[in-house]
Amino acid sequence: MALVAPAGPVDVTGTSAARNLLESWGLTVRSTPRLLADRLGYLAGPDEERLEDLTEAWLDPRVRAVICARGGYGTQRIADRLDYPRLATAGPKMLVGSSDITCLHQAWGDRLGLVTLHGPMPACRPLHDDRETARHLHAALFGSSAHSLPLTGPVLAPGQAEGPLTGGNLTMLASSVGTSTAPDTKGRILLLEDVGEDPYRLDRSLTQLRRAGVLHRTAGVVLGDFTDCGPRDQVEAVLRDRLSDLGVPVAAGLPTGHGPRQLTVPLGADAVLETARHRIALLPQKRTSR
Repeated sequence: MALVAPAGPVDVTGTSAARNLLESWGLTVRSTPRLLADRLGYLAGPDEERLEDLTEAWLDPRVRAVICARGGYGTQRIADRLDYPRLATAGPKMLVGSSDITCLHQAWGDRLGLVTLHGPMPACRPLHDDRETARHLHAALFGSSAHSLPLTGPVLAPGQAEGPLTGGNLTMLASSVGTSTAPDTKGRILLLEDVGEDPYRLDRSLTQLRRAGVLHRTAGVVLGDFTDCGPRDQVEAVLRDRLSDLGVPVAAGLPTGHGPRQLTVPLGADAVLETARHRIALLPQKRTSR
């Protein structure tokens, strides 16, 4: 597998920790040529270099999974320059990441028809500090993913919904409306999570998705962690206000996103949201590509 940095920069310490963990699982890890190249402010490098690294890693026949070392910011800057027909020639592979990598999940799902893994990134602490986080990603990489995912938060709107999972970071999804990687939510179960956004900013992103019709096309909504987004009661009030009247099931408490526990969620996989059982049941995968 290959470690890439398509968004924010990673340092030697983070890269070494990532490599050591993955190699301890018996995986052969290669770093892309510019993984530790000179950073460009808040980016891991110039757009062209990050684009080349991601493309090279995906096309390498020795690589079965491309793991994003961290998020940050930058994937939207290269999304429209990706050569999707060329990437499709590599066949089904795994893409792992979250946060800013939401943009790539949308592209890989819609353009390449692949199931991708919204999961912890190895240059970040939860994968090293939480055993369940590591167990979940390990299982997904080795083909023995969980059959269901727990929902430990409140039910904002009861019911049951079935459809492919989609989504990721709320801010990234809202800022993608009107672009080539706009979220396709029709008949799908939408995952939302975020970090460091005050309640009014969450309101703004959710309202953007409402006004664009994104939320009203969903089959259901599941909420991950909203880490460092202000008082819990205020965050819940915003989520309830903006989501509970959609006419679809909405449930909170999926341990994924930016919290201390980050379970791996297979975006694109068929699933059933069951609010009465406080879980998402993952259905047998029918295909890996379209």
